[in-house]
Amino acid sequence: MKRWPIVTLFALLIIQLNANPEIDRVEPPNWWVGMHQAELQILFYGKDLKGCELVSTTQGFKLLRTVFVDNPNYLFAYFTIDPSLAPGEYPLVLRKNGKVVRTMYYPVLRRNSGSAQREGFSAADNVYLLMPDRFANGDPTNDNMPGMLEKADRSNPDGRHGGDLQGIIDHLSYFKKLGMTALWLNPVLENNQPRYSYHGYAITDLYRIDARLGTNELFRTLVDSASAHGLKIIMDMVFNHLGDNHWMIRDLPSAQWIHTWPEFTRSNFRAPTIPDPYRSDADLKKMVNGWFDTHMPDLNQQEPLLADYLIQNSIWWVEYSGISGIRMDTHQYADKDFMAEWLRRIRLEYPRLSVVSECWVEQKAFHAYWFKDAFNRDGYHPNMDFITDFPLYIQLRESFNDERQGWEQGVERLYYCLAQDLVYEDPKYNMVFLDNHDLSRFWSVVREDFGNFSIGLAFLYTVRGMPQLTYGTEMLMKGYEWEGHGPMRANMPGGWKEDVANAFVSAGRNKKQQMAWELISRLANWRKGKPVIHSGKTRHFIPENNAYVYFRYNEADTVMVVLNYNKEDVTLDISRFSEMMGERKHGFDVVANRQITWNDRLTVAAKSAMILEF
Repeated sequence: MKRWPIVTLFALLIIQLNANPEIDRVEPPNWWVGMHQAELQILFYGKDLKGCELVSTTQGFKLLRTVFVDNPNYLFAYFTIDPSLAPGEYPLVLRKNGKVVRTMYYPVLRRNSGSAQREGFSAADNVYLLMPDRFANGDPTNDNMPGMLEKADRSNPDGRHGGDLQGIIDHLSYFKKLGMTALWLNPVLENNQPRYSYHGYAITDLYRIDARLGTNELFRTLVDSASAHGLKIIMDMVFNHLGDNHWMIRDLPSAQWIHTWPEFTRSNFRAPTIPDPYRSDADLKKMVNGWFDTHMPDLNQQEPLLADYLIQNSIWWVEYSGISGIRMDTHQYADKDFMAEWLRRIRLEYPRLSVVSECWVEQKAFHAYWFKDAFNRDGYHPNMDFITDFPLYIQLRESFNDERQGWEQGVERLYYCLAQDLVYEDPKYNMVFLDNHDLSRFWSVVREDFGNFSIGLAFLYTVRGMPQLTYGTEMLMKGYEWEGHGPMRANMPGGWKEDVANAFVSAGRNKKQQMAWELISRLANWRKGKPVIHSGKTRHFIPENNAYVYFRYNEADTVMVVLNYNKEDVTLDISRFSEMMGERKHGFDVVANRQITWNDRLTVAAKSAMILEF
């Protein structure tokens, strides 16, 4: 997209005419002509703003109303921007007791060409999840920054290690070779917390990239550079809570801004209470109003001023940075009506932007409540795009931990889980995964068995939905949840100059790691050009002898997938699949990268997968 120069994005020119009141923050720091939402909220924060009068003298930049809250340090103002207004810096005059005490110039910019019609992600994409602090350190000079509470310490598994945005930019060609088309970055906004700040989920400034990762400008450079490599950027956002060091939490606008309890109360993490027709009010309240953790105050999105502030923040980042999509953390924990309104307003500005929301429930019926175009008896319409497919993840994980054979054991778990896709309007809007930053590493889940590892990958890149791979899977990274999050979020080898091993080049990988890298690259690159996998139909057959067969097909193509969980070879009677295979006697096995032929029977090696193109 064409970019217009932004010379005043973060610095408002403030002319001081009197000592009081003071203004320290103006958010958002700018806006754009041509946005579709009817009103723009601007937050002014400083000192002694209560009772001030704000005046806009610009025709086309009309002040509608000002809103004061309990805290005198805040002033909220709502404006309309005429579509014909020329881009520029427009004066806002602050008066108190009839005297002018401040004149500020607010930047109103021209939208980037094509911004509203940007393409989001889809089931055709291959997503790569990475934690910026743990991926690569491209700029060691920002490891420790003035004013930031936590310093870099690679010896501490739960500390900051120095990875940053420049490290990601430096390795964009790596992602492309691996077959990825989209990068999901764990949160990159400021997390100025004394501990555990590396993961990014305790945000302390919603308009600033964490200085230890880079700058706002560098984030935009990352988005542009990624686009030049054919990669989309998915920005991780959090609306359920903030870090307790966020400036707004340290000086609350009002008591209604966060959910408070007589004593600290943690969420019960029981998301099913939301659609549960028999739930108790007490259980529901604890689920949605309880805090995620002691340092993560729970936001009250039913507060209208806060709701507007959060919605505008996400719109600002989309317009400013050029991202292709959003991943919304802890979606179910925020107010569900607010989240639906947030999605509605996002689509008003960006009809084709994509959003994937974290919905951590393991049962299909509860999962489907949040799904795209869900028909819910309570009338709730979530307006979702993609949601994380935890029900399928759970069954995939347990299928490798359950060596029994039975109607709902072993690989049968996958069959029964997919058979329940009837609860979805269109199941391709699931994000499927083998693990993520919160879960045990897949290599550990399969007990470091390469056969089971390859089965999981074949399933990931052929099942309906959009596949997500976690950084380091290609390097067979290990780690269990019960060992703590820090160890399983290890550094990517080669991301630091002092590293001995280097995952980014074949010479830096051992034999098994190279096998894993080549398998992922082959499957992901193959999948990129296969509409039959992106949007084709699925037909599966009841597993027999712990082997599962399914087909992906459309009018042009048919792909056969065989997952053999057995410790021995299995021979399939081809006549059983004649409705899909017809008289075919040969095909190309994508996993083995070779042509194969058969007559009446097809033999599949022990602990292996086969992906056959006809």
